[in-house]
Amino acid sequence: MKFSVKHLSFFVIQVEGKEGQGKNYKHYQTLDGYEYLDSEVKLFLDGEFKRIAKRKVDKNPAVEQAPTKIGRFIVEPGYELDSNPNFNMFARLRAADNKEDYKNACDDLVRGYLDASAVRGGALIVVQADLDNYSEPPFIFVLKCDFEPKIARISDERSLISQVEMAISARNMKSIQYPYMEEEGLVDEWELKIHQSSHAKYFEDFLRFVTYELSIPEIVNEQVLEYVQTFVETKWPDEGGEERQQVEKELELWAASEKRDIQDKWEPEQVYEAAERIIEIKPEIELKFRIGDTLVKGRLADFGDQIHIARLNGRYAVILEGDSFTFDKAFSPVELLQPEPFDRVAERLLEKKQPEEEDDMLPPF
Repeated sequence: MKFSVKHLSFFVIQVEGKEGQGKNYKHYQTLDGYEYLDSEVKLFLDGEFKRIAKRKVDKNPAVEQAPTKIGRFIVEPGYELDSNPNFNMFARLRAADNKEDYKNACDDLVRGYLDASAVRGGALIVVQADLDNYSEPPFIFVLKCDFEPKIARISDERSLISQVEMAISARNMKSIQYPYMEEEGLVDEWELKIHQSSHAKYFEDFLRFVTYELSIPEIVNEQVLEYVQTFVETKWPDEGGEERQQVEKELELWAASEKRDIQDKWEPEQVYEAAERIIEIKPEIELKFRIGDTLVKGRLADFGDQIHIARLNGRYAVILEGDSFTFDKAFSPVELLQPEPFDRVAERLLEKKQPEEEDDMLPPF
């Protein structure tokens, strides 16, 4: 996969003040393909276009704050793609066939970018590039490099180092690629690919007329809450009923909590049914929880089959099944264990005295 640059515009963004109130930009240079070949920026960007195009991305990311996402232009029902302002911006960049037109189109893009929140100073590079052996209109790459703090270069023997102002690096480069290319030569003009720091919203704030698919955790959350609401409506059909209102309030607090305890509301069959809906969407969805200080990680599909949760003398117990054991890193004497039969362990646990019981047996002072 090889890209050939046709035009490139280089801008520097300056942000002044702690809250970023003062934002401005300076256009440094616009190059055509021949000028790019002899420029220092070619050495800086060598290999980046291929790396961006090949960067793995899922339409439904596995985490909520995924750094790489696929966006799709939003249009009102019955309207065409050219009704979307963000699409028109990229279409103008793709259509420019001389330096002046390309520079003007880039100016419009940079001005729009400065209106976005959380904009930081750095270099913004807008590239129009052809994919070799591909006859469609060119690709557009928008590359953002933040200024690197505390950068120095080796100087002379007396001063040793000298400070470098406005240093940039390709290491943490943010990028937009339009159009998105699912595989070499296969593009969708409705879609683009963005890559940004997982906590940042650089490009999502900038591209206001682009939407992104929900992540897998968000889809799961929606499914669970929808199932919960159906359960409540079925069991308490009276909307104004005091019991229903109390249950809804409890579930609302439960859903908003970052750390949630087991709710003790559904029978196992109801949990299995809700879990099946989620597993149909994502068979490998993870199940993760803590019992006491122990972290348990498995698959939701294994709940009720190889992962079991039970009550034990007023406490909780988790039973895990598997065909083998694997130990990692440091040695442990547990690796030498000859496991007991399950019924013997279960009997011992049922007879086990709880801390409260032991305290009651202590003689008084």
